[in-house]
Amino acid sequence: MARPDKAAAVEEIKQQFENSDAVLLTEYRGLTVAQMKELRVSLGENVSYAVVKNTLTKIAAKEAGVAGLDEHLNGPTAIAFVNGEPPEAAKALRNFAKANDKLVVKGGYFDGAALSPEQVNQLADLESREVLLAKAAGAMKASLHQAAYLFTAPLVKAVRTVDALREKQDDAPASDA
Repeated sequence: MARPDKAAAVEEIKQQFENSDAVLLTEYRGLTVAQMKELRVSLGENVSYAVVKNTLTKIAAKEAGVAGLDEHLNGPTAIAFVNGEPPEAAKALRNFAKANDKLVVKGGYFDGAALSPEQVNQLADLESREVLLAKAAGAMKASLHQAAYLFTAPLVKAVRTVDALREKQDDAPASDA
């Protein structure tokens, strides 16, 4: 590869590092072309999965300010550049790796820190953003309902007390004055 081609490849990888919400590194040794295609489809539209050269990737990561990936950049490496929900991409990789033992998750980079393979699995265990937001909204609604109940309870109690006194007065014998 000529030097300008390498510089262009480094610049492209650098741009992907800068524009991605997360980066997940895998080893794809032994996967067929059909399996790689199936993996790309399972990752979805918001993930770009590309086979990369380790030395060029190290240079691009350094230029993009991404640290901690050098230890994972050995052997055949493919990177999933995630533009969207990192837990969904991590789940897709984990599920594909369960079905195809030749795919190995090597690590990643998310939220300014390098991830170990175990941390990528923990990321995959997270629920999607929508589910977490729905749970938070449900918890807030329950808290608001409870607060509204507590505010109305004294009023209801006062009304019941007044009604009981009124009934008691109505039931009392009329006094001759």
